[in-house]
Amino acid sequence: MTEAARRAELAANLDRVEQRLQRACARAGRERAEVTLVVVTKTYPASDVRLLAELGVRHVAENRDQDAAPKAAACAGLPLTWHFVGQLQTNKVRSVVSYSDVVHSVDRLKLVKALSTAAGGRNRPLDCLIQVALDKEADEGVGRGGAAPREVPELADALVKAPGLRLAGTMTVAPLTGPFAGRPGAAFARLREISTDLRAADPAATMVSAGMSSDMEEAVAAGATHVRVGTAVLGDRPRLG
Repeated sequence: MTEAARRAELAANLDRVEQRLQRACARAGRERAEVTLVVVTKTYPASDVRLLAELGVRHVAENRDQDAAPKAAACAGLPLTWHFVGQLQTNKVRSVVSYSDVVHSVDRLKLVKALSTAAGGRNRPLDCLIQVALDKEADEGVGRGGAAPREVPELADALVKAPGLRLAGTMTVAPLTGPFAGRPGAAFARLREISTDLRAADPAATMVSAGMSSDMEEAVAAGATHVRVGTAVLGDRPRLG
């Protein structure tokens, strides 16, 4: 596919996503400006990121440091905010902090400490979201990463106190198991409750990251401030390996 054809394809996909978001916001009685579109560019090349930037995208996300680091370097200078949305091992923290503006996947105290240490050389705080695993609501989830809801207050307290970090809010992925399996709307409503409690403790923690290509409407209805959309913008992901 030529660059011009790919640009046209991305533009059409972005327009469809924008229409979905506008309709979802209207149904929820929200302003479109209240919801930030984060395009998840994992498995796609830096050339697509550059085209997205030309088309007005300002927030992009990656979930694997080994792919994200060279891509961010190749796109240095573009007016982009980089989000890291994958599970984060402590040995990757220093690299992730070097290019990320927001980390969505903070789920344990050890990671808070590692991020704080790595963020010491930044000229501004690193925004951090607590990833909430709603399949762990009854302490029985073992699938996706994330902290159990009962662990959120302790993590929030640690983030507030950690030098170089800023508690920005919460994130979740619609769970595949547990009481919210197959019920993304209910899952995102539960995240909203957790987020509301978090803001009572720290009013600045306003970000609510929820919803992907298949369930962004439910996320908007539940109060998400950021939706993470990949396939609906970039197309079906290439097979890995």
